[in-house]
Amino acid sequence: MAERPGDTMRERADESSRVLWLLLNADRWLVTAVLSAVLFCSIVLVGLLVPEPGLRAGDPIETLYQALITSTVTGVTLVLTLSQLVLSQELGSAGDQRERMQGALSFRRDVADAVDTAVSPAEPSAFLRALVGATRDRAEAIDDALADLEPDARDRVTPYLDAVIENADSVTEQLDGATFGEFDVVRAALNYNYSWKLYEGRSIRETSETDLPEAAVTELESLLDLLELFGPAREHFKTLYFQWELSNLSRTLLYTAVPALAVAVSSLLFLDPSAIDGATVGVDHALVLVAATTTVSLVPFTILLAYVLRIVTVTKRTLSIGPFVLRETDRSGDIS
Repeated sequence: MAERPGDTMRERADESSRVLWLLLNADRWLVTAVLSAVLFCSIVLVGLLVPEPGLRAGDPIETLYQALITSTVTGVTLVLTLSQLVLSQELGSAGDQRERMQGALSFRRDVADAVDTAVSPAEPSAFLRALVGATRDRAEAIDDALADLEPDARDRVTPYLDAVIENADSVTEQLDGATFGEFDVVRAALNYNYSWKLYEGRSIRETSETDLPEAAVTELESLLDLLELFGPAREHFKTLYFQWELSNLSRTLLYTAVPALAVAVSSLLFLDPSAIDGATVGVDHALVLVAATTTVSLVPFTILLAYVLRIVTVTKRTLSIGPFVLRETDRSGDIS
């Protein structure tokens, strides 16, 4: 058997656990707060390092706030336009909507047949849990069908089945109680490494079919069918989640753009750093005020960055669909 990659996304990622947690699992408001704090501290630190920061001169300050006002209006408008462009894919004629409905119903019927149930679950977490649980059942059925084989004949199949069962148990537990709209459902789906399971299962079927009992081959075919259904299901729910996140992002930007603009405009019209005297622990009050108003004015940008970091990270981890493993693994055994 070729080298088994990690099942969870954390095991397959190059980033540290803290970086991955910040990119994916952390609340987006927390990420926004962290980015804003870094921005504020950076401005204050640079102001302390520069002997004459130029806060007493009016022209640089006015230029700064003019740029912040322009960038906020332009950035929010652009993001809202892009979001509406993505969401416009939901619009269509009655014929288009009916075709989408028929496709969704056909897929649900295929899943219902594959998991041996009359109707496939409606909730995304329950839907994925049914698929993952069915792969576990098929793996156990294959293992039972191999009970009479010699241990040497099971050397390749048994580790594969153990990997399917172990990963399915973990993901099923993660999906239990998960709510769509939060990242829990997508995170659990990303932790099910179906690409490698599909690849390895197909390899076992093609190279070991004559050595496996007929019952085991039948169950292996059923397992592969389930894995092939899991891929489109994951991509579908990932797409729905992205649309959900873009809607939340658009609404959040609208909520924060007005206060950010109010701070930037008020600072441009009324803030005079030269009239602010005093310092605390060596930090000029004018410097702190300019850093604070700049940070608040850039909150829409930090919110956008917080959301986009998660979206692009998920996109990077799910670039392929099907038995493609876009990571460096040992494939020396495939040559033969």
